[in-house]
Amino acid sequence: MTSETVGLMVQAEAGLGVLHRLTGVIAQHRGDITSVEILENSTRDARIYFEIVLPVSEAELERDLCALSIVKSVEFVKTLQRIYGKRIIIVGGGAQVGQVAIGAVSEADRHNIRGEHISVDTIPLVGEQPLADAVRAVARLPRAKALVLAGALMGGDIEQAVREVRQSGLLVISLNMAGSVPDAADLVVTDPVQAGVMAVMAVADTAKFAIDRLKRRVF
Repeated sequence: MTSETVGLMVQAEAGLGVLHRLTGVIAQHRGDITSVEILENSTRDARIYFEIVLPVSEAELERDLCALSIVKSVEFVKTLQRIYGKRIIIVGGGAQVGQVAIGAVSEADRHNIRGEHISVDTIPLVGEQPLADAVRAVARLPRAKALVLAGALMGGDIEQAVREVRQSGLLVISLNMAGSVPDAADLVVTDPVQAGVMAVMAVADTAKFAIDRLKRRVF
């Protein structure tokens, strides 16, 4: 049987060791957990979402999970990768974030119609430390492929954070702003709408745009 990535929702009784018991059963079925998120952990219930590369049938795994006394329900669902796909994250000042989002959402719509799955997330922030923390956190977000920094002035620890996340493979696009962040980014774009468009084009499989083939990095 060919392995495929499946989404798995489990509702179980809350308590110590719930995740340990669930992952033990998944491991017995040679399931490779690629993502896990605890959606709820109240005094009574726990809801846990897994994405698993599964080499056996879903029915076999469901049977053995349901055999656990703590499990209330098991449901196989479409993966978040299949539904929401790659993520573009836009961080910075509200006005600039909004303009970048216009370009990114419009371009993502064009590619999603052709079979892509690209989603756009935004968070307006001010202040060097909140922005630096947000940049570093993007590297921990599942499915995040590109970060657009949208603001008028960014530098200091934000620049260091940009260099760190780029080393993890994250694409970073900066607006052409004051401060040292543009010097640290992969690509610098003056027009915010165009920055959003180029971010989507850079991660889309249905686009022929490749940043590493550009002869210049400031537009």
